[in-house]
Amino acid sequence: MAAPLTSTRLRVRGYHLDGYGHVNNARYLEFLEEGRWAYFDERPEVARWFAPGEVALVAVNLNIDYRRAAVAGDDLEVQTVLATLGGRSARMRQRILRRGDDEVVVDATLTFVLLDVASQQALPIEGALREALAPLVVDLDTLA
Repeated sequence: MAAPLTSTRLRVRGYHLDGYGHVNNARYLEFLEEGRWAYFDERPEVARWFAPGEVALVAVNLNIDYRRAAVAGDDLEVQTVLATLGGRSARMRQRILRRGDDEVVVDATLTFVLLDVASQQALPIEGALREALAPLVVDLDTLA
């Protein structure tokens, strides 16, 4: 099984910036999504549940705390973990660090549900999928 934390690295490019020379706030959404895709790429035993297209992971809430500005040339690390697993929803915690000084640029928590694509109804997180997800739950703050 993969380590509980997925680390995704990227470099800030000019097209990520706003008019003030900082990463545009909307770009952080893309950086965080890249981290979540990498998280499931590293866990094929979980990703296989979504491959047929019958069940989807759907974001229902995203909270972001912007801590510091990132600028062109910064090397960033997106850290992603599964933080909580409820009966009908789960949360992923993410943070983006600036490599070199390990300063936190962004903290984020994303809540998702499982969606039955055909019925467009949320599904309970149970059975074999829950068994695959449960051992992955960790507290991001304890990993450093």
